[in-house]
Amino acid sequence: MSALTIFSDTDATVPTFHATDPEAIRAQLNAKGVRFERWQADRDLGEDPQPEAVLRAYQHAIDRLVAEQGYQSWDVISMRADHPQKTALRSKFLSEHTHGEDEVRFFVEGAGLFCLHLDGHVWQILCEKNDLISVPAGTPHWFDMGSQPHFTAIRIFDNPEGWVARFTGDSIADAYPRLP
Repeated sequence: MSALTIFSDTDATVPTFHATDPEAIRAQLNAKGVRFERWQADRDLGEDPQPEAVLRAYQHAIDRLVAEQGYQSWDVISMRADHPQKTALRSKFLSEHTHGEDEVRFFVEGAGLFCLHLDGHVWQILCEKNDLISVPAGTPHWFDMGSQPHFTAIRIFDNPEGWVARFTGDSIADAYPRLP
């Protein structure tokens, strides 16, 4: 179940807000300029969706975003617990960073935890199947895929280079809850 939990950026022990209702999550995030939507595939993708099938199933939604926002490229990423670089990748994504473009992800299956550092708070968004999140350019954030990752997501980019991070050097991510 998708969830939003908000903490003070000085106290990682007591949430100041928590919601699992998609409309409540959307309202809170939209107020901060973060896009959150629920999408549906137009066909069954099976147990281990292949990138081409994923893109075909969601092309109508991708096309809408491209028309609205001018995005230039997209691809599919899958991460499984048996991935040989899962520990190194998790560590990299857990470091607070920003991007010069929006970070747009749509979860086709599985889950991941986006953590945004905004206005004196840490906003943790548990994204699951059918969730789209767009983190605005320049927003300090980190991502936790868990110690046993399992997700497939569509990544949508403003530039053809894809994922380019600028690490902040802040260790704030170390203080906040992570996925198991």
